[in-house]
Amino acid sequence: MNIADLFPETYEASRARFRDDLKHVHTLWRDTSLQLHCIDAPEDLTIDWIAAHAAQRERLVIFTTGEHGIEGYVGSAMLKIFIDEFLPRLDPRTTGLLLVHIINPWGMKHKRRTNAHNVDLNRNFLWNAEPDQSFNPDYARLAALLLPQGRVTNVAASNLAIAVKSLWHNATLGATRFGRATRVGQYAFPQGIFYGGDAIQDETRVVMNLLREWIGAYDQTIHLDMHTGYGPRYQMQLVNSASEPRSSRECAAQFNYPSVSAATASEFYEIHGDLIDYVYTLARAEFPGKRVYSTTFEFGTFGLSTASLLRTLQIKILENQVHWFGACDEVRDRIARDFESLYAPRENDWRAKAIADARQAFEGILRAEGFLQ
Repeated sequence: MNIADLFPETYEASRARFRDDLKHVHTLWRDTSLQLHCIDAPEDLTIDWIAAHAAQRERLVIFTTGEHGIEGYVGSAMLKIFIDEFLPRLDPRTTGLLLVHIINPWGMKHKRRTNAHNVDLNRNFLWNAEPDQSFNPDYARLAALLLPQGRVTNVAASNLAIAVKSLWHNATLGATRFGRATRVGQYAFPQGIFYGGDAIQDETRVVMNLLREWIGAYDQTIHLDMHTGYGPRYQMQLVNSASEPRSSRECAAQFNYPSVSAATASEFYEIHGDLIDYVYTLARAEFPGKRVYSTTFEFGTFGLSTASLLRTLQIKILENQVHWFGACDEVRDRIARDFESLYAPRENDWRAKAIADARQAFEGILRAEGFLQ
């Protein structure tokens, strides 16, 4: 399969390929099934997963994609590589599989990060708590910047306005506080970016239930979650939970992988209601004897320069504004192209490097954790 063929053009094509891969998995694992959950939408949308249990339930690989829907196009490619190249190197007698195709099918189909209710699912994995509207009060101070009202009529003028307001808030709040306010998550503005919802979402609950069922059944679990957008353009980062006991430097050495960070303000950025944090909290609270490693593969696209981070914020704000207030076809198409380039790049060199990084990380993690035969 060439590089372009690895990256699906549509949600439906990605799902069909994943379902077809059941046959390949079944040649290796006898106890294999395809299961799905229908999303409450007027479209044919499902969360699909391949479940393959080991006879001796020692080790488990959980692979998740598409939590931010549009990021599922890259995630689907990485899942295909993992199925084709790494499953044959695992031991079906002792290693189980939980491969989750797309957590957020509505977002993938419509090329948005959020679900149909504008909820960022990676701010929705909350442990035994209702969403707190008072969380991240600085977001309200940035409402004029992050939630511009009205139809988008001129992209250049809108980008200029966002740039001026961003520079002002960056100067008044400070760079660290400004960055945290725009990314950590919020629960008070349903039309805003990084909205974590007013309740646990259907998609979130499906994954929570799967994690509880499967992690509890095995002695050791590796969880690999695919994301795109933030970080160096040509270097995928492994982003660990702040709850991971090993330091980023220790993980980099053990995995033989050059870029590992923790989801903290000093190394990456903070995330409230994050999936991998939930995995650690679940294991600590309900399965304290289990060994768990959960990480994010973060494939950077625009880079981390000041100009790149501003451009990223501009695209997120305008895509969200168009969703709520509309634009003419020309403006809508331009912003949609920018949004796709931010989360699902089509450049062959970017895709090739992303694939190489994923292979290196798969190899390093599986070998260091004792999963490879």
